[in-house]
Amino acid sequence: MRIILSAILGLGLAACGQSSEPSAPPASDPATIRVLDQGEIIGSRTARGAEAWRGLAFAAPPVGDLRWRAPRPVSPHEGVFEALTSPERCAQITNGFDSDLEPDQLIGGEDCLYLDVYAPAGARDRELPVMVFIHGGANTWGYAGQYDGSQLALDQDVIVAVIQYRLGPLGWFANPALRADAQTAEDAAANFALLDQIAALAWVRDNISAFGGDAQRVTIFGESAGAQNVLALMASPLADGLFHRAIAQSGTMRSVSLARAEGTEPLPPSALNEIAGLEAGARFAGANAPASALRAASLAEVFAAYGEADMPRVIEDGVTLPVGGMRAVFADPSRQFVPLITGSNRDESRLYLAFDPEFTKTTFGVIRNRRDPARYVANGDFGARLWRLDGVDDAADRLIAAGHDQVWAYRFDWDEGGSLLFTDTGALLGAAHSMELPFVFNDFSILYGDIGKVLFTNANAEGRQAVASAMGAYWGAFAHAGDPNAGAGDWMNWPAWQSGGRLLRFDTPADGGLEILTGNDDWARLSAEIIANQDITAADRCAIAGVAAMRDVDAGAAMRDAFGCAPATAGAD
Repeated sequence: MRIILSAILGLGLAACGQSSEPSAPPASDPATIRVLDQGEIIGSRTARGAEAWRGLAFAAPPVGDLRWRAPRPVSPHEGVFEALTSPERCAQITNGFDSDLEPDQLIGGEDCLYLDVYAPAGARDRELPVMVFIHGGANTWGYAGQYDGSQLALDQDVIVAVIQYRLGPLGWFANPALRADAQTAEDAAANFALLDQIAALAWVRDNISAFGGDAQRVTIFGESAGAQNVLALMASPLADGLFHRAIAQSGTMRSVSLARAEGTEPLPPSALNEIAGLEAGARFAGANAPASALRAASLAEVFAAYGEADMPRVIEDGVTLPVGGMRAVFADPSRQFVPLITGSNRDESRLYLAFDPEFTKTTFGVIRNRRDPARYVANGDFGARLWRLDGVDDAADRLIAAGHDQVWAYRFDWDEGGSLLFTDTGALLGAAHSMELPFVFNDFSILYGDIGKVLFTNANAEGRQAVASAMGAYWGAFAHAGDPNAGAGDWMNWPAWQSGGRLLRFDTPADGGLEILTGNDDWARLSAEIIANQDITAADRCAIAGVAAMRDVDAGAAMRDAFGCAPATAGAD
C-alpha cells in the first residue's frame, strides 16, 4: 500500500520536503529481563510505554538440510540475549509495496523464524489474553517489523506477538522428492509456512506466561494472506488446541490440490501462468532431482525459477490441510471450531485499480486520478464483493450450517482519506484493501510512514479515532472473552452471523457510525448484477470472472459462461 501511495502522491511530498530518518536502536531495559525455555532475554520500552522483545527465535533456522522440512526446536542460547531489533525478513522479492527499495530484488534470508512480543508495562505477573498477528502480503512478501503492537497491547490490555514465516517457494512448495525424503510425518507437507505458524503458536503456548500472557486465551488474527492462513489454521488438525479465537481480516478460503501444486494434473484456466513444484524443481535443480539437489540450490536459483509467474499457495497437502481445503472442513458438522470474526473492506479492489493504467491516469507522471469514475467505482465494487463472498459470506454460511454459531462478520467502510494537489485519496482508494490495519492497531504510523500525513489528516482525526476505538474495543473483548460484545463501554451489540447475512459496519459518526447490515451475496446474483451494469465493459466482466476463478474455479467458470467470455488462454487471467 505504501509504495502505491508514494507513486500517487510523491510529487507533492517531495515539494513539502518530508523525509524519514532511521531511528536509533532502542536501549535495553532491566525491567524486561525474562527467562524462557531457550535462555534469558532482555527487551526494551517503546516510545508509547509498552515493553517489547523483538527478534525472538521460535524455531531452528530452516537452512541447509532443514530447508523444506517442518520447523525443528530452537536451541538454547548462552548469556542474556538482547531482543532489541525486529528480525531480518524471510527471503522475498521486493515489489511495488516496498518503500525505499528497488522492485524485483531478492532480499532477506532463510534464517528468519522469529517473532516480536509487545506487552503493557508490568504485565509479567498477570494472565493477559494473547493476540498473535500473521502478516499479509500474498504469502510471498511481508515481515514482522512492519507492525508495532505497542498501542494495541496498551489499549486492550493484551500481549501482542507478531510472527514471521517462510514465504514464496520456501513456504509453499510441493515436490514428491521432498515427501520421499521426509524424516517426520510433518516433513511430508507442502505448506511449510503453515508449519512455521504452528511452531510459533507452540512457542507461545510454552513461553508466553513469562511475559504475563495466558496460554489458554490465544487469538490469532491476520490480514489478506494472513487471514487466509488464519482460516487454514482453523481447518488444520495440526493446530488444534494452539489457539482459542480467530479473526480473519479480508481473507479467502482459496486453496489448491496437491496434484495441481506438484504439477501432476492440468492447471485450470485461471492458473495458466502458475509454475508447479515439479517444473520449478526441474528449473533450479534438474529434472527428477532428489531432495538433496533441491536443497543445494541457491536462494537466487530457487526464486529465479518462477520469474514473473505465480506459484501455488495454501495447498491441500493432506498433512497441514485436508483434501478439499477450508471449504470442505468448514462444512463438516463433526468438526469443532473456535469463535471467529471475519470481515472485509467495502472497496478492497481499489488498491489495485488505483495503480492500473487502464483505470487511472497520471498528471506530471505522478499524480493519479480515475479515468472513468463510474467504471472505476463499478469494477471496485464488484471486485470487493468477490472478496467478501469468498472470505465472509461463504465461510460464515458453511460454518453455521455445520452447527457452529460463534461467527461474527463486519464490513470496514472508512473512506475519508485526505487530498493532495489533484488527488483525492478518499475517492481513489476509499476503504481499500489493508486500510483497516492502522485502525485495528490504533497506530496510524504503521505501513504508511510519511504518506500517512496525507491519508490521515487533522481534518479526519476525530472520525477515524472513533472507528479505531470501536474496532479495538470489539477486538479486545473478543480476545479477552471469545465474544466481541463482552467488553466494557457503550458499544452497539454485534449480532452473530445468521443465514441470510448479518454484519457490523464500521464507519465514522459523520457517515453513519456503527450500523448493522443485513443480506448476503451469492455467485448467481453477483453475475446477474455484473451483466446488468452499464458502467463496465465486456472485457471488465471477463476479467472479474478470471478473478472469481482464482477464488472458486467452478464459480469462475460459471461466470465466464454467463458473460460469454472466450475460453481462457495463458495470461488471460
